[in-house]
Amino acid sequence: MKTAIITGITGQDGAYLAKLLLEKNYCVVGIIRSYNNSNLSKLQYLQIADKIKLEECDLTDIPSIINLLKKYQPHELYNLAAQSSVGLSFEQPIGTITFNSISVLNLLESIKIVDKDIRFYQASSSEMYGKVTRLPITEETPMHPLSPYAISKATAYWSVVNYRESYGLYAGSGVLFNHESYLRTDNFFVKKVIKNSLAIKQGKLHELNVGNIDIKRDFGYAPEYVKAMWLILQQPHPEDYIICSGASVSLREIILYVFNKLGISADKIISDPKLFRPTDIKDIYGDNSKAKKQLGWSYDLSFFDVLDILIEEEKKNIVA
Repeated sequence: MKTAIITGITGQDGAYLAKLLLEKNYCVVGIIRSYNNSNLSKLQYLQIADKIKLEECDLTDIPSIINLLKKYQPHELYNLAAQSSVGLSFEQPIGTITFNSISVLNLLESIKIVDKDIRFYQASSSEMYGKVTRLPITEETPMHPLSPYAISKATAYWSVVNYRESYGLYAGSGVLFNHESYLRTDNFFVKKVIKNSLAIKQGKLHELNVGNIDIKRDFGYAPEYVKAMWLILQQPHPEDYIICSGASVSLREIILYVFNKLGISADKIISDPKLFRPTDIKDIYGDNSKAKKQLGWSYDLSFFDVLDILIEEEKKNIVA
């Protein structure tokens, strides 16, 4: 039986990845910051919380990571831990850049010290590319990050490349574009739109406050994207892959689709200047052809298909 360690296991991607690995008969070890302060609701929702070994580990402390690797001798390590909010990164730039960069370096260095055969996956982000001059984004597109979060992710990405090329580690990145599910936290745009729209429909909320909704993003479905994470570590040689749907949709289109689905008038959309970011990417979408060809990853959902899934799941879980 293979053993896999997942950092960030209590998040959306960590929970779905853990479920996938358990289905493939892995022993799954989840890294948490604290037993007392960890929210296991996503693992409980997927009914897998009791099937995972949880370990406290400070990713800013190399000895803690080294001890963990020696204890479990994992075949694979998936790093999904990060301060992942772009908006929050503008408020906390130093903390975001420090943790998201140092944690990855510590994991890579620990693998180099303990066992170079451990396969390492880094969760990278499309935000790294930022200000692009040509679309779609491919694995060769130059990076021009536009937020502290994006800077931190770009730093981590190049650290993975460096350890792969300099020390021969099996280390690869999945550059995931936006991917959503019911397990998203409420501060993410799509989750906020669906939850608030249902609240408007119920008469519990009067309007939907939004920032710039005329930007476009490449959105996908999280349970399908984590399959690509696993596939990346099953290849003969480590590489980096763009994981995306291959098409972009505007935030306004998303809101109007949800409103139309629920029978809500568009005049409930209220623009709030406080929700605008200092800088923002106008349009971004990727090319997933390498992932489909080399990984054998299959993805053909439009984001409106995904929205249908998310709306129905949200309806089923509404607390009266």
